[in-house]
Amino acid sequence: MAEWMDVMSADELQALGVTVVDLDDVEVAVFLVDGSLYAIEDVCTHDGGPLADGEVSGCEIECPRHGARFDLRTGKVTAPPAYEDIAVFPVRIREGMIQIRDDRDD
Repeated sequence: MAEWMDVMSADELQALGVTVVDLDDVEVAVFLVDGSLYAIEDVCTHDGGPLADGEVSGCEIECPRHGARFDLRTGKVTAPPAYEDIAVFPVRIREGMIQIRDDRDD
C-alpha cells in the first residue's frame, strides 16, 4: 500500500480553496469545498486540459475549456464531452497537513 505524503498545510488550502500539487509526476488538484477535501488528477479526459481552474458546483467540477463535468468524490463523468472518468486520490488532514496517497498502482 502506498504511503501518505504531506503536500501542504491545511491553513494554506483553507486560504486558497484549491491548489495543484505534484504527486510523483502527476498533477493533482486538491479542493476544499464546504469543509470537505477532494483530490483529483488535474486533467480533463476529453482533451487533456487542466481542471483546477474550473467552476465547482456542489461536488462537481466543470472543465473550463469545453464544459465536461466530473464528480469530485468519485471521478465519474457527469456530463460530456468527456466520457472517461478521472483518477481520484485519498486525501486527509493529519497534524495540520494535507496528505494524499497514490493508490493507482495498488
